[in-house]
Amino acid sequence: MNLKNILATVAISACTAVVSIWGYGKYAAYQHAGVQEPGKLPVNYAGFFNNGNTPAVTVDFTPAATTATPAVVHIKTKTKARQVSNSRQQRRNPFADLFGDDFGDVFGGPRIIPEQAASGSGVLITEDGYIVTNNHVVDGADEINVTLANKKSYKATVIGSDPSSDIAVIKIEGKSLPYLVYGNSDEVKLGQWVLAIGYPLSLDVTVTAGIVSAKSRSIGINRQQSQAPVESFIQTDAAVNPGNSGGALINTSGELIGINSAIASPTGSYAGYSYAIPVNIVKKIVTDIVKFGTVQRAYIGINYPPLENMTDAEKRQLEQELGIALKEGEGVYITDVPEGGAAAIAGLKKGDVVTKINNIVVTGGPELQEQVARFKPGDKITLTYTRGGKESTINVVLKNKAGNTEVVKNASVIEKLGGTLENVDKKIAAANEIAGGVLVKKVGEGLLKKSRMQDGFVITGINGKEIKSLDELKEVLAVIKRGTVRFDGLYPGFEGSYTYPVSLGDD
Repeated sequence: MNLKNILATVAISACTAVVSIWGYGKYAAYQHAGVQEPGKLPVNYAGFFNNGNTPAVTVDFTPAATTATPAVVHIKTKTKARQVSNSRQQRRNPFADLFGDDFGDVFGGPRIIPEQAASGSGVLITEDGYIVTNNHVVDGADEINVTLANKKSYKATVIGSDPSSDIAVIKIEGKSLPYLVYGNSDEVKLGQWVLAIGYPLSLDVTVTAGIVSAKSRSIGINRQQSQAPVESFIQTDAAVNPGNSGGALINTSGELIGINSAIASPTGSYAGYSYAIPVNIVKKIVTDIVKFGTVQRAYIGINYPPLENMTDAEKRQLEQELGIALKEGEGVYITDVPEGGAAAIAGLKKGDVVTKINNIVVTGGPELQEQVARFKPGDKITLTYTRGGKESTINVVLKNKAGNTEVVKNASVIEKLGGTLENVDKKIAAANEIAGGVLVKKVGEGLLKKSRMQDGFVITGINGKEIKSLDELKEVLAVIKRGTVRFDGLYPGFEGSYTYPVSLGDD
């Protein structure tokens, strides 16, 4: 055998060996598909064990629970009985003398909504008695009582509220009271242990534990009380029930990281998930309410779609409209930039995709709301966006709802009505067989004008509650504050009664 044949044989043998080894490797990999290789870690575990983390650590909740429970309070509210009349003309109830007014509704007369009582929780945030809770806990209450964990009770007054975020601030008179220290909700991480503290089901102060299961959740619950809801909840699996609303969500260091606000449940009681308002949003809203009397809410001035709630057909239609492919979780897609708004002035356009606020990544609407909710009109933020695949960063000066940077004043309901109001003359009242009322001397340019009410109208009732003077009118409206109000009354010298619904709005 010559040298040439020997070399050919060696080459063929080498190739055969390499192919055999490669083939066996592929076969072995196939045989062990889905089986993890012992001792090998994926890239997402890089640094996990090197940074002092261990897969299992026993956590003691006792110090945090002991520290926080004295600062979480029990809130009990009462709403007085209210007389509600039907919108049709009143008629005399022939059974009233025999059976009282309970039969009034049958004959078009007034009916009585009985006194109502409710219960919730709150968190002391200063030693002089400021308490943060949910708006829905105290909204419309005529009487608010606060009981501390040590059983001491106080009368409370409402300082202000914000239906959009479901936050309210109330106050009791006291000194050297226990209170919770603010934490940082930006540092909250998935899987982190948290404690929910409150007064569920009217029980004494109760502590439950769970983990953070999601962040920046929007569940649409605040739409029940606001047309401009702000939602970016911390989702946990700590057991929360009716009565926990307004209570504390704390970390294992005893710091306040959220205000418990809602539960996801088909029954109304705990079924797995609860939702808390991040404390970084709470701090800003509380500061605004205490300092200005109302929230100084800032706006970028863009419209964007809720991709998480859209159908595939709706997404395809939007893609055609914007001329781009929608990718959920990639950012906030701008569908409109109203003229004169902060975004329009900064140069943003329809079809742009907002990806960061002050260098913090935003993947959707709730995260965008959470970041912007921390600022007030006039504040400057840096906004990162993509256009045609190119990323850019601009400065945006935020504005208020009115389109400027001025401080928003907390106008009273009477001021919003806009009319010239005064007590009705006694002679007019007697001539029209009424006990009293409020004369709308001039309708003005406020909310009353939108109702088509005319000058000279005499208000005799609000939502069925009898009104005999301007002071009574102010007192009732101070409790109602928002929503749709029905003004009942008459025009002196004319037959019949009239009703005008007036929307007070959210603020």
